[in-house]
Amino acid sequence: MSQRTLVLFKPDAVRRGLIGELLGRIESKAGWKVAALELRTLEKETLEQHYAEHVGKPFYEPLVEFMQSGPSVVLVVEGERVIEGVRALAGPTDPIAAAPGSIRGDFGTIVRENLIHASDSEESAERELKIFFPDFS
Repeated sequence: MSQRTLVLFKPDAVRRGLIGELLGRIESKAGWKVAALELRTLEKETLEQHYAEHVGKPFYEPLVEFMQSGPSVVLVVEGERVIEGVRALAGPTDPIAAAPGSIRGDFGTIVRENLIHASDSEESAERELKIFFPDFS
């Protein structure tokens, strides 16, 4: 079953020059395609919507601040089991726990600046895609 997911290459990935490497890992997966891609500095309002479930948690404010610290690459990726697949490709949030071969396992340094975001379910993907690409169909 083909799906769509939101993927963000976070400001640390952009700053470190990893856009091509991360994009290549997604594009090399058979059957996956990038349907939309933009480099943009994310606005506070967008991030507040995106991270709404984390309001009040100790990491919320630093996370929003970090995500505004520079441009991110915002993508729509389509393909078979792409939601589950991109999550596996990204690896666990903690780069020390992430396996070699995963994005965070190979390039991650700290938990908060963890290079990539990928929707964690079909419901999240649908909600997040509307936030970042409201006119995409």
